[in-house]
Amino acid sequence: MVINDLENMISSGLVLPLMEAFYTIQGEGYHKGSAAYFVRIGGCDVGCHWCDVKESWDFKLHPPTDINEIADSARKFSDTIVITGGEPLMWNMNPLTNILKEKKIKIHLETSGAYDVTGTWDWFCLSPKKKKRPKRKSYEIADELKVIIYNKHDFKFAEEQSENVNKNCKLFLQPEWSKRDVIIPLIVDYVMKNPRWKVSLQTHKYLKIP
Repeated sequence: MVINDLENMISSGLVLPLMEAFYTIQGEGYHKGSAAYFVRIGGCDVGCHWCDVKESWDFKLHPPTDINEIADSARKFSDTIVITGGEPLMWNMNPLTNILKEKKIKIHLETSGAYDVTGTWDWFCLSPKKKKRPKRKSYEIADELKVIIYNKHDFKFAEEQSENVNKNCKLFLQPEWSKRDVIIPLIVDYVMKNPRWKVSLQTHKYLKIP
């Protein structure tokens, strides 16, 4: 395959830079504790300094993979797939989600919302970042707002973000892993005073699974 053809296929969403794919337990947010097949797509320019998958940022490091192969692998393991990254919405997600829908697979997305929304989603988890704010469409369709709390100012950011989502969106505060011992007591206190929020923990890390 010549380079130009490959670039065209990536830009059209027919192949995607696949960092990794694995069957595990969802560790975060509304669906924590549920089995799901995770697909991590390479590429992200949001640049969170505390990101625990910085190796996903450069999409060129990850093999361009046919979306049919991604979908076929997912169906062998689960009827629920979680598309994460990196930042999946850097790419055209319409072709992949169309195939997954044909296979009767429920499709969850984890995104910063910083790019235009493509794809059809059964669950839309919006995790906004300060450096590159979400597009309006992501706020409108978010099923779940998950804000990472790294310092006290992030509570203010979380409240600002919650004003933009729809009224049915579930609200979660999640401690940044490296500061969890300091942040968890602050989140507990905040949620008890503001019960419309819920606590999200990275339970997969406590369970020592992917």
